[in-house]
Amino acid sequence: MLLTNDYLAFLIIVVSAMVLDSLIGDPRILPHPVRLMGWAIEAFENIIRRGGGGRNFERSAGIVLVFVIVGMTFTLSFAVQSGVLRSPPGPVRSAGILFLVYLAASTLALKELLKAGLSVIAAVKVDNLALARHRLSFIVGRDVRRLGKDGILRATIETLSENLSDGVIAPLFYLTLGGIPCALAYKAVNTLDSMVGHRNERYIHLGWASARLDDAANYLPARISALLIAFAAAIVLQSPARARAALVTVRRDGRKHTSPNSGYPEASIAGALRVRLGGLLTYGGITVQKPYIGVPGGADYLTASLRTVSVVRVASYIGFLCAIAAISLGVVL
Repeated sequence: MLLTNDYLAFLIIVVSAMVLDSLIGDPRILPHPVRLMGWAIEAFENIIRRGGGGRNFERSAGIVLVFVIVGMTFTLSFAVQSGVLRSPPGPVRSAGILFLVYLAASTLALKELLKAGLSVIAAVKVDNLALARHRLSFIVGRDVRRLGKDGILRATIETLSENLSDGVIAPLFYLTLGGIPCALAYKAVNTLDSMVGHRNERYIHLGWASARLDDAANYLPARISALLIAFAAAIVLQSPARARAALVTVRRDGRKHTSPNSGYPEASIAGALRVRLGGLLTYGGITVQKPYIGVPGGADYLTASLRTVSVVRVASYIGFLCAIAAISLGVVL
């Protein structure tokens, strides 16, 4: 359910948001809801840290943090969406619709994701690995200082496929399922996980609830993303066999990842492009041997990374069409 009966207006909002995100992305001059969430999370964490306490205190505070941030985000956006869609026709409603378009677009990140990936690839193509590492550092959590050309491109492929789910398909899924309130609530969960959901000494207890909720929220979108990648690869590479290879790899390697969700889209792209992902990585000075996903034997990593951009773009468009079809069904019925 969309938490509204005005399906036609909501369909217009979602289509406009998709177009806005695809063409413009994240305009820096406007206050982004995720940045506001980040400020709220940081302020709440500072309050918690002043309270001291041990493991149980931090776990309890982490649960409260989730309820406050996600609950506040959902409640405020629900009030805004309901107020706008229930308002009579006129300039106030029109302005409100534009604001809802902006809110919906702010949950999507296709333009920014592709731009970030292409910027890394462009630096590698001219053999400026220092610049490529610098650009990559903004979109991955691993230590990039010692990565060579293949390591940089492999990381780019991994983050593009993983963030297809986090930045496009999951927001679309929740936007279609529960409107702007659910989509923004998902972004709040995602932001909480990125800020406090770390497995280090500082956040292992405080971020436990955020990390677990993020795992749950991404369970279905990650698997949907794997399917969309498989279908998109068949279109981009003009070979149904690539879709079959993607799905076989998902079934074999999807659960190997340390994350319960990230392995599925990564396995799908690895199988479709016949590349191997994972391996030896460094996080915060600690070297980690991650399971290999996929098998080598296809294109080189530069070619594979460029194909990943195309596959992610097409997979997103397929996701857009599915969302439009689902909402349109509500309009017809």
